[in-house]
Parts: sequence; C-alpha cells; structure tokens
Amino acid sequence: MSDTRRDFLKFIVVGSMAAGCPADLSLFSAQDSPVPQLDGDHYEICHQVRDGHTFAKPPVSKRHEVVIVGGGISGLSAAYFLQTHDFLLLEKEAHWGGNATLQDYEGQAYCTGSAFDYAGTASDHLARELGLAPLAIKCPDPTIVNGKWVADTWGAGLDELPYPASVRESFKKFRKDMLALAADKNQEQFDNVPLSKYLKAYAPEVKQWWDCYGPSNYGAASDDTSTMVALDELKDMAGSAEHDARITLPGGNATLALKLSETLQAKFSERMIGGATIVAVEPQKTEVHITYVQGNALHTVAAKFVVMATPKFITSRIVSGLSDDQTDAMRSFRFCPYLVINMIYDKPVYNRAYDSWCPGNTFCDVVVADWVMHDQPGYKQKNNILTFYTPVSELHRDKLLQVAGCQRIAQNVLRDFQKLLPEFSPEPIEVHIYRRGHPMFLSAPGVFTKVIPRANQPLERVVFANTDSVGPESLVYAAVEASRRAADWTQKRMAGSTPSAASAAAGFSK
Repeated sequence: MSDTRRDFLKFIVVGSMAAGCPADLSLFSAQDSPVPQLDGDHYEICHQVRDGHTFAKPPVSKRHEVVIVGGGISGLSAAYFLQTHDFLLLEKEAHWGGNATLQDYEGQAYCTGSAFDYAGTASDHLARELGLAPLAIKCPDPTIVNGKWVADTWGAGLDELPYPASVRESFKKFRKDMLALAADKNQEQFDNVPLSKYLKAYAPEVKQWWDCYGPSNYGAASDDTSTMVALDELKDMAGSAEHDARITLPGGNATLALKLSETLQAKFSERMIGGATIVAVEPQKTEVHITYVQGNALHTVAAKFVVMATPKFITSRIVSGLSDDQTDAMRSFRFCPYLVINMIYDKPVYNRAYDSWCPGNTFCDVVVADWVMHDQPGYKQKNNILTFYTPVSELHRDKLLQVAGCQRIAQNVLRDFQKLLPEFSPEPIEVHIYRRGHPMFLSAPGVFTKVIPRANQPLERVVFANTDSVGPESLVYAAVEASRRAADWTQKRMAGSTPSAASAAAGFSK
C-alpha cells in the first residue's frame, strides 16, 4: 500500500502512556489554597510522585479492613478472594483490568495484551469458578521468514527453515544442547546468566529468532534474558500440539478481567473507585493511611491492611517504610514499552495459526484474535482481526507519547507485514493502536532468584501482589497466584496470626 493511501487509514490510538494520571499534580501543593477545576488528562501526578513531590494529606475520611491498590487482574483477584471482608479497591484508570483490557469491533472481541494462559494454573481455575470456559490453543507457533511460512518452528519446522543447511543444523544443535541443559534443575545458575552467552556458539539467525521472541513474551532480547526463562520456553515449544498447555478466552485474558469486574461490581460497586491515583501509602502503628487523587480533590482513607497490586516501580515510590535494600530491589525491575496494534480487515487475510513469529521486522509476532473460536459450533468470522506485538526500546519509550509517533510505528508494522507473504497485501479498514509504557517487567538475569525475593518482603501491614511478586515472567497466572497468596496472608493477619516476613516472602516465589 502506498504511503499516500496510509494517510487515509483510520488510526485509533488508545491507552494511557504515563500510568494514566487523571489530574495535574501542581494543583495539590502543600498549601491551604482552593483546588481549581481540572481540564483534561495530565501525567504530572505520576511523574512528580516519581520525583518525590510532597502532598498535603487530608484527614482520614473512611476506614476499611483492607485497601487494595490497583485494579488490574491482580487487584481484581485480590478483591474477589477478600470479598467477605470490608475491602476498598482503588484504580488509577477509569476502566478495570489494567493491561488486560477487552476491546470490541462490531461484536468481535479482541485483546490489547495478556493474550493467553496455561491450563491448570490459578487463573485457569479462577476463570472456571467464574463460569468461563478457557479453550485450548493447540497450535505450535510457526515462523514467517524469508518469504516462507514454517509450521511448528521448534518441532518439525527446523528442517523447513529457509536457511542454508548449516544454519538449520545450528538451530537443531541449539535445541538439543539447550534441552539437555533444561534437564538440570539448577535454577539459580541459569537464572543469573544471560541467554546471549549461550547463543554465541550458534548461527546469528538463532539469536535473531530469540531477539524477536523474547521482547513480546517477557520483555527482553537475549542480552537481557534469563537463560532459565528461555530454557522453560524452549521446553514448551519443542513439544507437540497435543502437549501445548496454552489456553485462552475469546478476547484473551481481558475476558477474565471483565468477568471479575462485573462479578464484583454486582455486589460491591460502592467499594470500587476508578480514576483514583494513589500518591501515598503510609503505615501507622495500628493502621495504614492511603492518600489518592480523584477528580479535583485529595482523599485519605485508612485500612488495617493494604494489598499493593501495582508494579514494583510504582509501589516503591508510594509506600513508606521500605528498607533501602527492598527499595533498591523494587527499582531494579525494568519494564518493556510497546504498542499493541490491531489491524482490522473486512475479509480473511491470515487464519493459518494462532501466534506467528516474524524475526527481522518492526513487530515480533502476529496473533489471530479469534483463533480458538474457529472450531466452535456455529461460529462465523465477521472480520479478520490481527494483533501485532511491537516492542520499543526502553530508551525510546518517549516515542509512545505522541499520537503521530504511534501512527508512524503502525505504518511500519503494516509495511513489514505486507512484505512477508504475497497474500498479506490487502489493506486493513482500520488500525487500532494501544500504547503501553510499562506493561511487563523484563525477565532479566537474577530477577527470579534474587530480585523478587528481596522486593517481595511484606511489611507489618502491607503485602505485595503483582506478576512481579511471583515471576519468572509477567503472566496472568502469576497475577492471580500473587493475589491469592496476598489474600491468604491478609486473612491470617486479620485473624491474629503473625507469619514472619521471611516465610511470607518465600511463599511468593515459584
């Protein structure tokens, strides 16, 4: 498609960039002055919280047994597990679900992230408890490279890769060598070594493949990837379709987030406050004070206990009383920024696989939004919606701030996609862009075995629940598992039990 034609495409850019701050921090100085009306969305609150701004905190207006900070899947799950208690759930965005946000185009659901899950995990069990029915993916991932579509990349596909024989043999040797390493249970050894150390012995095309795969799955290219994480991934990919443990829901895991929010709102809507940006969580002797901005005012509530269902880089800046070591651990997490780009077609363009890897392009992979629905009785595809995961360098996170910059990236994604295979030439009728500044932490060397245990130590009245409380990757089952453990810890504390911080933190690792 010509650049001129692209100018007429309908681009829709959604998703807050700097943590979705709904108000201007400068309006809330430590002076006793009237609070003016606000106009529009601004990022200053989050940025100035980051920079150590001091807020004038009003007196406590309400008290609860537990306050849950963060309304993504972690926070929603924590509220669900604690629903028999007097909880208050606070979320900075106007919607629930965090990164798992359900989108819809003419009745067809599609995801903006958090696309799949694994059978038998905490999130699978929770989904079924809520009446949802996760569907098996059953499709080993193909690779599209050098004009060829290769099924089952790390299975039979290695013999079909369009590379010289020596390169194909290098892929096979890598698989054999790494699977042999995977049999070694020394997690700490492999977690603290970057994958790139092992890739040096193989053809550069092998590294190129992993540098495509990693950023979309766990935020990191091979130089910043824990070898332990890559070994786990390879074991899964080298299995057969029958052993593919991945499952998903129509719309991805956003459907679980939606079901959780609907279930809770039906009973506890007055205890769920959106558009509330938390600026301070301050433990006291017998309670915790939580201050947040909503609309044009500051509010302070108190709770006996707090569940922080927020990423650690945010948590470290709003919770008081953290040790220097814990603060350093929390702030050592790195987060991958990227765009989720949905191309909407009014005719079939690509329906051959669930998730296809495309090394050497602007985007990493393309997901067929309704893949698991194809075999459902009576289902008929209305539109072919393709989801492209497009990581951006941490150093270039600012590119996501401007709508024009996001559109340029989307145009490059469309250009690269159309060059992959001749049948990809049709033009989409719409391009939806979801920008995410800090969607998932990098599964970097040492994060699982060193950083998470240090970062996750509960305080006397504050416990931490997020995917970066469990690891080793930022996945939905980790979010649910972390919230379940946090809820269990909170209930024990409410009952008068005092589990040691060390034992509680140890329970938060895999």
